[in-house]
Order: sequence, then structure tokens, then C-alpha cells
Amino acid sequence: MAGEAAQELRADTDRAARVASLRPLFAPRAVAVVGASRDPASIGGRIVRNLVDHGFAGQVYPINPRASAIGNLRCYSKVSEAPPPIDLAVIAVPHGAVLDAVADCASAGIRALIVISAGFAECGADGRALQTQLLDLVRRNGMRMVGPNCLGLINADPTVRLNASFAPVFPPAGNIAMSSQSGALGIAVLSAAHRFGLGLSSFVSVGNKADISSNDLLEYWEQDSRTEVILLYLESFGNPRRFARIARRVGRSKPIVALKSGRSRAGGRAAGSHTAALAANETAVDALFHQSGVIRAESLEELFDVASVLSKQPLPGGMRVGIVTNAGGPGILAADACEAHGLTVPPFSADLQSRLAQFLPRAAGLTNPVDMIAAATPDQFAQTIAAVADSGEIDALIVEFVAVGIARPDEVLAAIQRGRAEAATTKPFPIVACFMTGDGHVQPGANIESPIPVFEFPEAAARALGRIATYSAWQRQPLGTVPPIASACPDAREFIRGVLSERGPGWLGAAEARRLLTIAGLAVPPGGLARDESEAVALAERIGYPVAAKLASRTIVHKSDIGGVRLNLADAASVRSAFRDIAAAAAKSAIPDAFDGILVQPMVRDAVEVVAGMTHDRQFGPLLMFGLGGVHVEILGDVVFRITPLTDRDAAEMIRSIRGYRLLQGYRGHPRCDIAALEDLLLRLSGMVEGVPEIAEMDLNPVMAMADGRGCFIADVRVRITEV
Repeated sequence: MAGEAAQELRADTDRAARVASLRPLFAPRAVAVVGASRDPASIGGRIVRNLVDHGFAGQVYPINPRASAIGNLRCYSKVSEAPPPIDLAVIAVPHGAVLDAVADCASAGIRALIVISAGFAECGADGRALQTQLLDLVRRNGMRMVGPNCLGLINADPTVRLNASFAPVFPPAGNIAMSSQSGALGIAVLSAAHRFGLGLSSFVSVGNKADISSNDLLEYWEQDSRTEVILLYLESFGNPRRFARIARRVGRSKPIVALKSGRSRAGGRAAGSHTAALAANETAVDALFHQSGVIRAESLEELFDVASVLSKQPLPGGMRVGIVTNAGGPGILAADACEAHGLTVPPFSADLQSRLAQFLPRAAGLTNPVDMIAAATPDQFAQTIAAVADSGEIDALIVEFVAVGIARPDEVLAAIQRGRAEAATTKPFPIVACFMTGDGHVQPGANIESPIPVFEFPEAAARALGRIATYSAWQRQPLGTVPPIASACPDAREFIRGVLSERGPGWLGAAEARRLLTIAGLAVPPGGLARDESEAVALAERIGYPVAAKLASRTIVHKSDIGGVRLNLADAASVRSAFRDIAAAAAKSAIPDAFDGILVQPMVRDAVEVVAGMTHDRQFGPLLMFGLGGVHVEILGDVVFRITPLTDRDAAEMIRSIRGYRLLQGYRGHPRCDIAALEDLLLRLSGMVEGVPEIAEMDLNPVMAMADGRGCFIADVRVRITEV
């Protein structure tokens, strides 16, 4: 325990040092602009103008050896000639001049850089080499750098007002921080901030991420009191495992919403296992976000929608949504959308309906959704909202207004706020509004001052609430832990290294695979590999009849397709016959090395076949799969993936996330399966693949899930190993 405490203290100290190293970027006392220009259309000219025009609280020093002044600012030929102290330098010179500029900044004692200049890793081998030199120079001098090839950085704090970018707009101040890997998209975000009612604490365009990445910024914003919501636009992950660790910690206090591009790239590849074939390109990203509590937005619009609610409203305490509307059709659409996004729209109690009936017209619909009819007044909106809020029957509220009566949008928006304020309950819950005003625009509420997020259509409101409610449920649950049984297995790695040294990479034989599983503490059935008929009979008699016989092959995946499986073998004669038939079927397949013998195992009844497996993603590491097994894995594809190492919570959630979980719970008279044994299997599998990086692919299919208390065992396994 003392060692763990010391390790934790070191991690906290390192994190504090990293956060401190970023502060000169966000709140510099003075900024030098290297490449400043009198041309207002140039990048350097725009950066100087943005710093001045947007009211930067510190000093601005243009650096241009061919100019004496830019506007009212004196120019300096070098950074080292400008008056200290200068905390931040923004570099906007041709890429060939960047190294000299950075060296000059280092001699002046500057500790923070924003390199706007392009022409680095994004431009091929020569650019990558130049970027390596740049990063080496930065790190040798103890500096931190945003970029290169970036838009810049903005801190909207009214006491700082730093626009160290060439973005044409300055966003309203607020509680949202954003990192973007795309400068062009960053400009779009900043331009849309006013329209979506988003206020930013800061914005960083990370560009090529040579030094400072989204991971560093997450740690900074975790400590930033002005930041309550974090948005990320990602095109790639530098260190996804570090991202997962940081995001899981940050997400416990501040929601992270990410838009990850590249979802449509082909992710399939030729694979020798079900696991690898099913692990498409974005599977690892989805698993990482899910395990880390990151809210994944599917579009830029959804990113803004979710951010708008998170920045203005509390998190819901559950999945129940109330809908209040003055038009029946939109209310139905909202209910459908809520259900589609994992929310529930429960019918209201008789007590609540009775209370609503006291002030709503007879024609009103009093269950959920509450249809107040078209003539609903602002006062009725307020009364209904207060009554529903006080009922304790909802965790979130959608209020719809269709401009069909005499009420005006601004009156209804004020009524929504009044109704929430007049409710006796102090329980926090989010309220979002949907205003269909007929002019194609969200008129009220689309500004930073409005506390109520306003949407144009009910589907967008429900989608945003669904994302947030799922995140809130993740946040309320305790973090899982990696139990001792999921620890790395050095004996397994020693065994695999021995196999590699003996015959090199490839698929393990049946006996080798069983040996590996046994070392790792994974359950294999009695029996084993038989290379001739006599061995097969001896194994069968030791196990006890009836038995199953199946082809043992390193090259054939689908054994049943070629007649490589025989079941319910009741005596020695049937075992001998099965051996001959399976050997003949393998020979007929004309696949090289198709026959290694047969596996003889006991017959199992009243078990559910599941599958577990692993494939190695070159960026994310081991990716574990669980789902329904046997032939179902291909037909139904009812599987889930998670990134290792698995926590106990991950393992439990994987099993309960598949659609076929009801089969494991006991279905129509079948006994409940041993769920604890399956969780144990997944955790042991996680520990093994974490500790043995030489395992490239693995399929445990089928895994026989027995009745509760009887455990599970792995009926068949394929393992591919490689050098690392």
C-alpha cells in the first residue's frame, strides 16, 4: 500500500507540473508575434490585429526586422530584443525559418509557443523530419508548444481576452472549452458559438499535436475553474491508453463530448478469427469512449446540441422524461425520439393528472406527453411545468411550443423559467425547449444569457438528452477496479516465447492452445488431443461416454462446414469411426496442414454457447470481445468490445450488454447461467493478453456457460502469436 501511495503521489506531482507548464499559453503577461506584418490580410497581420482589437490584457510585441511599427505598436527585429518578461510567442513565418525563430525565443527565456506555420509532418517525409527537429529543439529548452500547422489559441476569460489566433471571430465567454485538430473546423465552431448560445472558456487548435495534445489539455481543463464542459474534435489518437486514463478521471467531474472523424473508412481485413473480423475500424474508438465516459457526438450539430444542454442545465438523475406540449403531433414525435435514444416516457400518476386537470382545459391530454392544446397560455405552461417538476416522476423535461395560438415565443420562454422557479422541489433536473415557430430559426434562447437550451425540432432535443442521461448514469456508477485475477501472467508469456523460439509465429496447435489456457487459469474441459484412433478411444473412456469429437486444425476455422464435428459418440466404435471420418474430411478439403488430430471432449447439455476473443489493434492494443457463440456469432453478430485492461465493472457490463443476455439469465425454463464464472473468464483473459503482447488474435468459441454454480469451460480455442 505504501508503494501505491508513493506512485499516486508521483503521478499527482507530474500532473501538476504538466498543468503548470501550460499556464503561460492561456494567461501570458506579454505575447510576441514572430512574423508580424503590416499587411492586414496576412496571417501575422491578422494575429496582431486580433490581439489588439479583442482587448488582450497584456502587452503585444510584433517581431519583424523590416518594419519599425505596426499600427501603434513598436516592432522588434528579434524576440530577444523585446522587453521581458514575455511568456508566449506566436510564430507565423515560413516553415524554413521556424527553427531559427524558436531558437531566438529560447534565448529570450520564453516557455510557451504557438507555431501557426505549416509545412511539417502534414507534408510528407521532409516535413516529418523538420517537425522532429522542431520538437527536439522545443524540449531541449524546456518549452511547451501548440502546433505546428494550427489556427492558434483563444482564452475568452474577460480578465485575459487572449486571441492568439487568426480566427476572424472572438467567442462569447462561457464555461465550455474546446480542442480541435482541424483549424477550419475550429473557425466554424467559433463562428457558430453565438448562434448556438455557446460560451467558451478557451479554444485550442492543436494542429499536428507535435507536443501539446488533447490529453494535455484535458488535464489543464480539469483544473480550470472556468471550464465545466469539454469538447473535442479528433481525427486521430496520439496515445489512446493515456487518453482513456485521463478521460475516465476527468469525466467524473466534467463531461467530455467528442466528435471523432474517420468513421466511414473501411475497417475490415482478412482475418483468421471471428474476433478480428468483427472488430471494425471504429469499434475500438466506441469501446474507448464508452469505458471512459466520453459522450460521442455523431455530427457537428449534435456536438453543439449536447454542449448547449450540458453548459446550461444540470445532469438528469435517471432516464425518465416528461413532455409538455401545446400540440399533440410534436409531443408524439418527442416521445418516439426519447424511446429511440434510450430514455423512457412513463405515464403520469393519477395524482399528477388530477392536479393538472385543475388548471388545464378538458380537452387537454393529461398523461405523458401532456398536451395542453393549441390555446395554451404562458401561465398554463408555467403551472404545468411546476406541477410536473414537483411530482418526482421525471428526471428531465422537454417543453414544446408550436406557434399556433396567441402566445409569443418570448412569453413562453419566460414562462418555462418561471415554472421551474415556482416549483417547490429543489431536485435538479434538466429542462430543454423545442420551439417550432414556422420561420425556420430558433428565435428565443439561442444566446449565451438564456438558461434554457432551445431546439428547433423535438428529435434533436431528445437525442441530446439521451446522450447526457447515458453519461450521467456512467458518472453515478462507481469506477471499476482491475482485480488480482486480471493481473499479467508471466508464466504464459514465458510459454509463448518458448513456442516462438521453437517454430516462429503463427497459429498454435490444439495442445499448445490448451496449455496456454491452463497456465492462465482459464477453464478447459477434460479430454485432449488425439493423434490416432487408439488415443481418441483412451481419452473418451477416461472422460466417460457420451463424448464429442472435433477437428484439431491450425488452418481451418469453420470445422463444421467440412464435417469436422461429431457429437454424442456413445462407444469406442463410434469414436474410431468419427476419427476416420474427420481425418478424411480434412484431407478432402485440400487445405495444407488441415489435420492435427481430433479433440475429444465430454458432451454438454443445458449450456448456452457464448464467445470470447481478442484482437490486437495496432493503436489501441488488445481489444476484447464477448457475445453469443457457436454459429450465432456470425449470423447475429451479437457481440460487444472493450479495451483492456478490463475492470470488474467492464466485465460485468460486457456480459449484460449483449441482446442475448436474457438467455444467460434463464429463459423459458432453462436454468440461469453462471454469470460470475463468465466474468472471471473475461478478467483472466484480459490479464493474459495484457501480459502476453505476443498474442495477436484469439477466439474462444464456443465457451459453454453452465448452470449457476457449475462454471463454464472453453470448448474450442484458436490463438495466433507473433513476434513483438
